[in-house]
Amino acid sequence: MNYHILTLFPEMVLEGLNTSIIGRAVDKGLLSIEAVNIRDYTKEKHGHVDDAPYGGGAGMVMQAAPVCDAYEDLCRKLGKRPRVLYMTPQGRVFNQKIAKELSAEEDLVFLCGHYEGIDERALELIVTDCLSIGDYVLTGGELPAMVMIDCISRLVPGVLNNDVSAEIESFHDNLLEYPQYTRPEVYAGMRVPEVLLSGHHKNIETWRRQQSIKRTLERRPDLLAEANLSKKEQKYLEELRREQKKELSSIFENVLK
Repeated sequence: MNYHILTLFPEMVLEGLNTSIIGRAVDKGLLSIEAVNIRDYTKEKHGHVDDAPYGGGAGMVMQAAPVCDAYEDLCRKLGKRPRVLYMTPQGRVFNQKIAKELSAEEDLVFLCGHYEGIDERALELIVTDCLSIGDYVLTGGELPAMVMIDCISRLVPGVLNNDVSAEIESFHDNLLEYPQYTRPEVYAGMRVPEVLLSGHHKNIETWRRQQSIKRTLERRPDLLAEANLSKKEQKYLEELRREQKKELSSIFENVLK
């Protein structure tokens, strides 16, 4: 997987990504991360890449030419026109499904805006996908790009020491991950669940699936609509929902007393 980040702050993304698991994957040749400085493509003698918006308004807008020229130069070097992801709160909200789709690409370009955004003409000319990491505004697209690259990279074969981890963590089968424990067996008076100490792999797997279902119901019930559950697991979920309704009814009755 090859990442190409069009940015005004190359040091920011390179220093953030060339560490930990992602950095080791780069060292192994499983990933490559290139930061393209958009400032290198301005023809303005003072190195400016922004100007005041037509029609007035606060702030400055990144000009179309440096952005497009940076991308076109990259295309010439690669010999193809890779997918361009524009980081914007107006885009589709990034999720695990999108990450899996993007992990199949050989090259991905991340376009990071700044100031009040980028001239719309550049976006129309080169952008293929508008993506967001949430309904809030940041000072630039670098942090969202780094978040997405981290997430996508975990799905690239060989990046994780244990590739199974990428499949069983949160959002696998649209369920949140089950609780995890390690030594000691007792901490602050709280014991590790006995089933995890039993060595009975089938019972442990069943417990973990049930805990994933329970946690998803408690924290992200919206995910359950598309969860991949067996008939037995669906029955377990229905029992949890009935218990949840009883608890809510009991709380409501106590409030009225």
